[in-house]
Amino acid sequence: MNEKFSRSRVKGFLRAEGRSIVNEDGEEVLLAGWGLGNWLLPEGYMWTAHNGRFDRPRRMEAVIRELTGSAYAERFWAEFREHYVTREDIRAMAEQGYNSVRIPINWRLLMEDEPGIAWKEEGFLLIDRCLDWCEEFKLYAFLDLHGAPGGQTGANIDDSIDDVPRLFTDADSWDKGIRLWEALAERYKDRWIVGGYDLLNEPLKQTYGGEKSVDYLVPKLIQFYEEAIAAIRAIDTKHMLSIEGHHWATNTSIFFKRYDDNMHIHFHRYACLPDISAYEEFLALSERLNQPLWLGETGENVTEWFAAMYPLAADLNIGYNLWPWKKMNCANSPYSIPLPDGWDKIMDYTKGGVHPGHEQARAILDDYLANIKLANCVYNAEVASAVFRTPGCTVRATDFDELPGRGEAYSGLRAESNPYRYRSKTGMRIVEDTPIEQLEKRFFFDVLWDRFLLEMGPEEFATYSINDTTADSTVAFDYRCLTPAEVAVAQDGRELCRLTLEPGDGKQRSAAIPLRARSESTVRIAVLSGTVQLERIHFN
Repeated sequence: MNEKFSRSRVKGFLRAEGRSIVNEDGEEVLLAGWGLGNWLLPEGYMWTAHNGRFDRPRRMEAVIRELTGSAYAERFWAEFREHYVTREDIRAMAEQGYNSVRIPINWRLLMEDEPGIAWKEEGFLLIDRCLDWCEEFKLYAFLDLHGAPGGQTGANIDDSIDDVPRLFTDADSWDKGIRLWEALAERYKDRWIVGGYDLLNEPLKQTYGGEKSVDYLVPKLIQFYEEAIAAIRAIDTKHMLSIEGHHWATNTSIFFKRYDDNMHIHFHRYACLPDISAYEEFLALSERLNQPLWLGETGENVTEWFAAMYPLAADLNIGYNLWPWKKMNCANSPYSIPLPDGWDKIMDYTKGGVHPGHEQARAILDDYLANIKLANCVYNAEVASAVFRTPGCTVRATDFDELPGRGEAYSGLRAESNPYRYRSKTGMRIVEDTPIEQLEKRFFFDVLWDRFLLEMGPEEFATYSINDTTADSTVAFDYRCLTPAEVAVAQDGRELCRLTLEPGDGKQRSAAIPLRARSESTVRIAVLSGTVQLERIHFN
């Protein structure tokens, strides 16, 4: 595994040094971690809700109160915050190989939602306790203002009242936002375990269809960054800053200058093809400003996408933070919260259905509070295997290594005709056996990505990185061929075996081929004769 991930390097304040992030000893640190989404800023979709009545904290609080009464609701939220993230969550994150965590915060946790400035100490104490755990288990923690006063995004994710980013339009919200960062800087200026301050999550949403654009507020976003940075630096000159662009942290236009010498450029990536095209614009920006990059939020996809996206980020010296650590009934977060019995009655009520009755609603929500505890969650082991590309992961054949490039990582001999690889790789062929009714329900990029397989002829090869193999590790691959073909499989340049592949009816799987123990390794599949269509590579 890349030494830059090591938690032995979690020591002292982080700082930007050119295009890298380093610790107090000047050692490079490559961030890898998860966001604690839903804990201090709940989102309805993580509770399986997909409607506007239960999509953000203030609306979710109202529904819980309607279902159970004010006294129960107050106790529910206190217990929710007490148990959703505990010492055991942070310990597990460290044990799985991560070295950092992002803590999304709703301003209403720390300030009264009233005119003027009034602080809520109990919210700060939750953060303090989590930082203690991070220090104990050696994970850098990034404080993320996910929901700023008034809302910085104009969507459910910032807990805004009316989907208007009022941080930039209302004087009281603006003042609260600046004062909040002053308070955070004052409280945490001496805590080195705080990796940095993420000033605003996904400011100024991208609008679609008939929605009114909020791009006219981009100058106010720039002004807020300038004022917030000045306020922080008057108190805290040590901590790294994390700055995001607008349109879900994907637009780079605000980065026409360096906002601070000790900062990284923070961007998000969802619903994109998991290849070099996902990073190119940000790499160019990093080079122009000579500042490091952080893929500060990403994920919410199948684990094979993870296995392509994040090893490539690491090769490009880009740290990453996935989203979220846990949610209900899922396979793509490390932990899945089981659905309580009767949960559908809670969800039906959010969609206009019948009230299940106060007593039954309380019983269902009590079960939910039990289920959120880590010990009661379902652990999805394949997630970490995919993120770090270790045995237990599956890699799609089209996601072979892009670095160090043509002739070394892949042959590149075939016609340069595939749009997925932007005319840079071996030829691709489309698999047409996915029912069209399934394709229409998914993101276009996933449809395209899922339907491609890698076709190679004589003298062509592709290489796949794999980390932390042991003497028990193996590799196998799914393939198709119309005529007999011969392939050679090698690890780190040393041939492991040659296989003769016979035609069959559709997809077949090769025998499992033993691998040697290595911390970092590559497996190369080369075609010696015939034509082979590779679909997936399985590391176990």
